[in-house]
Amino acid sequence: MAKTFEDIDWALIRSFLAVAETGSLSAAARQLGASQPTLGRQIRQLEDRLQQVLFQRQPKGLVLTENGAALIGPAQRMRAAMHDVTLTAAGLQTGLSGSVRITASETVSLYILPGILAKLRREQPSIQIDIVSTDSTENLLFREADIALRMYRPEQVELVAKKLGEFRFGLYASREYLDRAGWPGSVAELLKHPLIGYDRNEEILRGMIERGLPAKREWFALRCDSNPVNWELVRAGCGVGFGLSCNADGDDSIVHLDIPLDLPTLPVWLVTHQSLRHTPRISAVWAALEEGLAPHLS
Repeated sequence: MAKTFEDIDWALIRSFLAVAETGSLSAAARQLGASQPTLGRQIRQLEDRLQQVLFQRQPKGLVLTENGAALIGPAQRMRAAMHDVTLTAAGLQTGLSGSVRITASETVSLYILPGILAKLRREQPSIQIDIVSTDSTENLLFREADIALRMYRPEQVELVAKKLGEFRFGLYASREYLDRAGWPGSVAELLKHPLIGYDRNEEILRGMIERGLPAKREWFALRCDSNPVNWELVRAGCGVGFGLSCNADGDDSIVHLDIPLDLPTLPVWLVTHQSLRHTPRISAVWAALEEGLAPHLS
């Protein structure tokens, strides 16, 4: 029987979308966890099957042809349908065993999740955990994660979200640093100390300006866009920095500076796809996260 377009392997469409959206075989290979030669072969196979040229090869990567661009919409709808199948099948599973992918910020993943997951592993050893530690947003609709800890309420109707509370921020320095450099008691005294803040991220600058401080990048003697790195700089005695209050709880080497800056709080939402919410292993991890995060929230 002659093959028709309906016989096209989904893997070829997935590779086509990855190359189209990233613009190169190498970037698409990293995204899919495949080899560059494999992706190149799959693109050629798809072009042969469709009898269409989908990409123009250029020195800096691959660019969609007009015919290739026309396939993007249908291919994306096919991807969404495949994800719906996967989510529905996952939601029908009744056993506790299996993997659960959690995405959370780098700070939460490093300083808060380990204790929660150690307890979960003792109680539910058949559940395997994948941690996506990133400050970017993973897509729950496409199941890039099963459960997300988010600092905002998602708007998609397909997602179930529960607000757990608020993370409190504070201004901190190590006790060793303060004993050596002095203890600031006011904003004016604070500005005489080396501050630790962001590099390209302007969030701290905007927050200080909103609070009436004429802050500028040069105020910060040490700059990094990684929150865990900045916190370790504080702990090492490099200066004064901002951090989650829960990071300092129980750490006698860190001192909270009671300087009136009216720092904001950060809402914490637990989120999953509605088709997964009552899957036994998702429910077990959800409950563990809710219980484990409670002491860290206000």
